Amino acid sequence: MIVLRYITRKPKLEAGKELKELILQLVHTDEASFRHWLRDWHNRWEDFLSEKTVDEFSKRWHFTHKRLRSAYRSLETNLPWLFTFEHHADLCIPNTTNSLEGSFTHIKKKIALHSGLRIDRKQKLIQELLRGK
Repeated sequence: MIVLRYITRKPKLEAGKELKELILQLVHTDEASFRHWLRDWHNRWEDFLSEKTVDEFSKRWHFTHKRLRSAYRSLETNLPWLFTFEHHADLCIPNTTNSLEGSFTHIKKKIALHSGLRIDRKQKLIQELLRGK
């Protein structure tokens, strides 16, 4: 998940630890619950996220916890799409992309075996692999 890049795999700050736990619940919950939990988390840590640091040389400020802010903003911005599988239940969309990523791994390994191919031949190889040949 991209959000985990912002907060790292082992967050040191308590706010980061809580947000990571919340993120890990994403695939086990519904949209309404997740929205509620995310709102509660933001209300609890809003002052912390608003902290600013002033650079002593340039006298300009920046947010002290910008990576944590970015993680939260990413979740907030993408929330309408995180639960697409819920909104279109008739399409039987899975709530994770694990099976899809497994297929891409197979394709990546095949391409790595043929690393000297020109770009047009790599594209043809990918097309053949996707067709199942």
